[in-house]
Amino acid sequence: MPPALLFDLNKIDLNHVEFDRSAIAEVNPQAYEMAQLDAVTWVDSTRMLCLGYKDVTENEFWVRGHIPGRPLMPGVIMVEAAAQLASFYMKRIYELKGFIGFSGIENTRFREAVPPGNRLWLLCHICKVRSRQFSAAVQGLVGDKMAFDTVISGMPI
Repeated sequence: MPPALLFDLNKIDLNHVEFDRSAIAEVNPQAYEMAQLDAVTWVDSTRMLCLGYKDVTENEFWVRGHIPGRPLMPGVIMVEAAAQLASFYMKRIYELKGFIGFSGIENTRFREAVPPGNRLWLLCHICKVRSRQFSAAVQGLVGDKMAFDTVISGMPI
């Protein structure tokens, strides 16, 4: 059974885009096929929460080879999208300086497939910030189902 959502989506305007892909690119170095975050729609800097998404299209670099005839977004790409959202928050909102490296992953569960044609919503809570590392709980939703949940860690390099 999936865990409860990190926050209530019913109180958020899901059509609003607070930071678009160009604003994300100002702080996240991933580019071309590795840019896995399309927008950040909501930020609560007091509670260290944010919501973003990745629109999964037929043009993704993995579609042709990741299960021909039935393409599914690889779990590692879902986690990469989660890491990019957490990194964006830490750099743009928390104002952490320098490059942020992905340093760990814990308690990851993949629960639903994410085929092309879907929006993968990413709910993020920065739950721990230390001088050299931070941790974030992230959940991925497709439709009304939880596709994955995980805790990721990052650190300035």
